Amino acid sequence: MVEQQNEPAVEHNREIDRCRNDRDWNWDARGETETERLDRNWGTLIQELRVVQTGVQFLISALLIVPFQASFPTLSPSLRVLYLITLAAAIGATVFLVAPISWHRILFRRHRLGNVVSAAHRCAMIGIGLLGVSLTGAMILVFELVTGATGGVVAGVVVAVLFLAAWLIVPWWWRSPRDEPGSTDRASDGAAR
Repeated sequence: MVEQQNEPAVEHNREIDRCRNDRDWNWDARGETETERLDRNWGTLIQELRVVQTGVQFLISALLIVPFQASFPTLSPSLRVLYLITLAAAIGATVFLVAPISWHRILFRRHRLGNVVSAAHRCAMIGIGLLGVSLTGAMILVFELVTGATGGVVAGVVVAVLFLAAWLIVPWWWRSPRDEPGSTDRASDGAAR
């Protein structure tokens, strides 16, 4: 019971140490202040969101016309549910990928960029996850309609594995003990692997 009460405090201390080490490393390696780092991180996030938003908007526009096709009423109830889940995930992705822009506008000149960058990072991760769900659902729908249920399941599994590998597993694999608090070997940003 005592250990459980101390875990949040230990985790909080690790986060403080990581932030201090990041701040020190950014100053030593880049000569940038905390404000410059936040500006750089915000700019990077915005560029990433621009790339992803275009794809999500195209996906949503394609999904929105599906119910108006003559063959839509002939879809099985399970495919209709899959369609709705796919559309909802795409809309959810848009909500989370656009939210940081709204927050930035509302909090503009309030000196809250640190909060905005932190929240934008979380929103981007959620939005990308929902995009993966919606793209997987779209793949299942198309393959099931063209090749049958087996083709839809196989395509869905393959795409889900590809998303997990490319978007989660490989980036986590690239994270190394050098990225842990107290490490000073970050100058290569992992490029020398």
